[in-house]
Amino acid sequence: MRILLIGSGAREHALARALSLDPATTDLVVAPGNPGTAALGRSLPLDILDGRAVADAARECGADLVVVGPEAPLVAGVVDVVRAAGVPCFGPDQAAARLEGSKAFAKEVMAAAEVPTAMAHVCTTMEQVVEAVDAFGAPYVIKDDGLAAGKGVVVTDDRDAALAHARACLAKADGDVATDGAPAVVVEEFLDGPEVSLFCLSDGTDVVALEPAQDFKRLADGDAGPNTGGMGAYSPLPWAPQDLTEQVLERVARPVVREMARRGTPFTGLLYCGLALTSRGLRVVEFNVRFGDPETQVVLARLESPLGELLHAAATGRLGEVEPPRWSPDAAVTVVLAAHGYPGPVRKGDPISGVDAAEELDGVHVLHAGTTLDGDGELVSAGGRVLSVVGVGPDLAAARDAAYAGVDRIDLPGSQHRTDIAAGR
Repeated sequence: MRILLIGSGAREHALARALSLDPATTDLVVAPGNPGTAALGRSLPLDILDGRAVADAARECGADLVVVGPEAPLVAGVVDVVRAAGVPCFGPDQAAARLEGSKAFAKEVMAAAEVPTAMAHVCTTMEQVVEAVDAFGAPYVIKDDGLAAGKGVVVTDDRDAALAHARACLAKADGDVATDGAPAVVVEEFLDGPEVSLFCLSDGTDVVALEPAQDFKRLADGDAGPNTGGMGAYSPLPWAPQDLTEQVLERVARPVVREMARRGTPFTGLLYCGLALTSRGLRVVEFNVRFGDPETQVVLARLESPLGELLHAAATGRLGEVEPPRWSPDAAVTVVLAAHGYPGPVRKGDPISGVDAAEELDGVHVLHAGTTLDGDGELVSAGGRVLSVVGVGPDLAAARDAAYAGVDRIDLPGSQHRTDIAAGR
């Protein structure tokens, strides 16, 4: 199978690694890719938001499958153009991608499908925001309605900070819009309890769950500091209810897939269910419509069955015909190395060394995110989250030790990382 993978982050490096290990993969092209994916397949410069360019590249590569990694091309409708060109594509079309592209739309779908979630108000004015904030009380949960690279949510006890974030969301010149055409912000009740991420593959009818994971969204140890795109993750979750996956399938994923089909916009691709296990039971925090980062790094590290077969079956309506995914009993932990200044403006061009030394350790592999090669061919930082160091071991303690041993061998001036990923789990 010839595969064209779209994206350039650690998520795509994890996908490329898993696809390259699939015996059925005969050719892998990653567009645009990064220095890490270049060791696994051919890199292809490409405007990933240009559906026509992606479709043309798929035909030129003779791709049997296109896998779209990031959310932006999904929301932009790239999948629609690729499918119209006759190439199987893993990912939702533009209409279905609204589940991530608009939190207000996702709430509407959840209400129709009777999916348990937080109470919320969709606000298009600051007057509405103030009313909702005061009705719910602290902690305040303010969400940008549209895409925000994992940093559109603020959870705070500071009312002024909550209102400031809402004001910034509503002021976006290119903001996503509510049904009345105005930029929108979602104000929610706070959900207590631990959060869990569960990826569910769908072909529009059938749904198959992968293994659950938990990520760490705050920048600093002890869940301090600002929200980020994710600073680490681990899988499995020994503390989670044994029937968690089946609960999510029955109460969340399958009802949403049925509701999307009823609306004439069937969901084909990956439904990322962000969940809170609250004192009142399971609640949906958010939906994404693609593999999550950094959870993908640990989930795919534990996958033993072929990934390409699963994704192709989902893209071609045959998910019910393939064997369920098989999982290693091992645990996986990933630690993100972020650039100086992240999650604000970051410093780029810092030299990176020690990646090869880290990968010499048993059970350790390193996934590239914000990296590039400088004019001398040396590896340097080029983004906020620079590397994901993954450790695999017979249990979480061993996997955690491996990941941090890998981190210790890498040098990135001014970098930051959490030291408590999966600690005590």
